[in-house]
Amino acid sequence: MFDKLFEAQQKAEEIKKRLDTISVSAEVEGGKIRVSSTANKRITGISIDPDFMANADTEELEELLTTVINKALEQAESVSQTEMQAATRDMMGGLGNLFGNK
Repeated sequence: MFDKLFEAQQKAEEIKKRLDTISVSAEVEGGKIRVSSTANKRITGISIDPDFMANADTEELEELLTTVINKALEQAESVSQTEMQAATRDMMGGLGNLFGNK
């Protein structure tokens, strides 16, 4: 039983490492502002078109940045949940065998 729990813990660590390698991105204003993130919800880049930035007012820029960052984080969360659900199914199958279910 402890072997299965240890295996589950190792699997969770593997998933976390894999999520660090998965990149997601979001954009607004036709790509004039872009944000990239890992699936672990770590922002890895922000790109703002210089012409757009020169003509945008502070309030508009702040609102758009908030929107695009939230979009990127939502995508990261979606990927993370998908990976965790797949791992959970795998682990539950293994735990089912622990209790004699096949």
